[in-house]
Amino acid sequence: QVQLVESGGGLVQAGGSLRLSCEDSGRTDRWYAMGWFRQAPGKEREFVAAITLTGSRTSYADSVKGRFTISRVNAKKVFLQMNSLKPEDTGVYYCAFSPRLTVVPATVPSEYDYWGQGTQVTVSS
Repeated sequence: QVQLVESGGGLVQAGGSLRLSCEDSGRTDRWYAMGWFRQAPGKEREFVAAITLTGSRTSYADSVKGRFTISRVNAKKVFLQMNSLKPEDTGVYYCAFSPRLTVVPATVPSEYDYWGQGTQVTVSS
């Protein structure tokens, strides 16, 4: 059973950095495509970044390109490095895993089967 646990959120000033971590604490050893999404108060969940199951391709939302980097540590762990943070990056960040092998990264929430509980990121101006 896949159990995703996120960490690394917190309060940071604009221009600062945070690194989010997401790890599968379950017993599975299979590989997954991985993604990060975020949800601000009163808004829908939106795509942030994703990496394919093979790790060969990544994708980013236009709003975070050049500032955020998704990286896979191993089959069970993924990071989201967030630099030059802005107040509009504030929200709850969720990681998600998908067992599907795709050519391009999955950017839609419905493409993911497993979700973490979320970690709060707050960027002050």
